[in-house]
Amino acid sequence: MAAILCENSSGQYHYTQVNQPLEISCMLLLIMLGKVFLDFFMLQVKQKKVKVSFMGYFCVSLALLDFTLLLSISFIFYFEDFALWGVRFTKYHICLFTQVISLTYGILHYPVYLVAGLDYYMTIAQTSQFPKRGPKLLYVFAVIVIWMSGFFCILKVPAIYEELEIQNRFSPYQCPLYASMQSYSVSCAMVLLLGMALLACRKEVITMLLSVRVGSFASQPVLMFSYVSNNSRACFKWQLLTRLLICFLGTWAPFVLLQMIVLFLGARIPAYMEMNVPWLYFINSFLIAIAYWCRCHDVELTEEMWSTDPFVSWKFCFMPFNNENTEPADKPSTVIVIC
Repeated sequence: MAAILCENSSGQYHYTQVNQPLEISCMLLLIMLGKVFLDFFMLQVKQKKVKVSFMGYFCVSLALLDFTLLLSISFIFYFEDFALWGVRFTKYHICLFTQVISLTYGILHYPVYLVAGLDYYMTIAQTSQFPKRGPKLLYVFAVIVIWMSGFFCILKVPAIYEELEIQNRFSPYQCPLYASMQSYSVSCAMVLLLGMALLACRKEVITMLLSVRVGSFASQPVLMFSYVSNNSRACFKWQLLTRLLICFLGTWAPFVLLQMIVLFLGARIPAYMEMNVPWLYFINSFLIAIAYWCRCHDVELTEEMWSTDPFVSWKFCFMPFNNENTEPADKPSTVIVIC
């Protein structure tokens, strides 16, 4: 079957189709079970005392929506053919629900990352860990609006609805799933930006990694890096970029490697699998790093400042730079990073 190309005036809809037999509904069930387990596992192991953010609320909503889809297809898979509220449900609806979710997930990458990026850019320098009720309600409202807008676009776009009807009518034994071009373009952009940053800071990164020493502090393992302070704004941002790269790759290097493999092989991952909580937290750390670098001179060095990311500790990036008036040192000093 031909691939679907559904595009509006802004060019947001673009999907690559993957045909799969309807008989793999059991496999879809197992995949969703694994995805839901992974979503809630990540929500459980993340740091609890972090500043609330739009991305945090969206990750929770995604986990709940995945859990709802799992319950729905589990119920249909068990009873196979039943009627509820005057509507007949069969195994065909397992495919239909997964298609709708895939299409919806596929068009939400850009708006979610844009809102999360703006949120961090505007709030990254704030030291209040627990905002008032107003910002929390605003985050909840933004999450609801994004989900409603996504489902509305998918269910109300005639081209998408008609294509689903035609496929399900003439291909009852196939379940076409979709891969989002938005996620693919984001992966390409991230790998490109990381590659350019590493290329630009390669000497600084190598020097810093070669200076690492392992020790212990307060009964905890620590890594010690040597550095030479500099009060120049340009040198400050350059050194900060190196440290941001080390912190980010120190946590998410396996994800970056996985991205490179997927892009190299040209693999297309169905959208209902591609948008997951671990992926969103990976993007979340990337957006936080960009926000830190863009607003580095507005960051206040307080303990609340380091509770922004649930998985990456960015304290190492700023601790050597206590203020811009620090006199440059003649000899390297040492910064301790608790692992």
